[in-house]
Amino acid sequence: MQEQETVVKNEARATLKFARISARKVKIVADLIRGKDVDEALAIVKYTPKASSEIIEKLLKSAIANAENNHDMKHENLYVAEIYANQGPTLKRIRPAAKGSAVRIRKRTSHITIVLRDDK
Repeated sequence: MQEQETVVKNEARATLKFARISARKVKIVADLIRGKDVDEALAIVKYTPKASSEIIEKLLKSAIANAENNHDMKHENLYVAEIYANQGPTLKRIRPAAKGSAVRIRKRTSHITIVLRDDK
């Protein structure tokens, strides 16, 4: 049998649960910064005119702070290794519609996770 060596890289993560925005909207901005250097990712998020940009920017800053303070990683070496948005629970509301009927409104939520790694 052949042994496989697993190289464990330092990683820091930040998670936001129950964000009141749909995962579909978050994924648009998440795809822009995946694999990028953290400074470049912050610049992209800051100037992207999307609803999820503000949320992702705050979460990215939190992940950077976690990396520096909890894992002793250098800011210059960090990059966005993973970023994903999963669907959270949906809040169901009812709105009156024509002829006395009702329409269901689905207020979607999402769970967003950012994983930063050292590029050593």
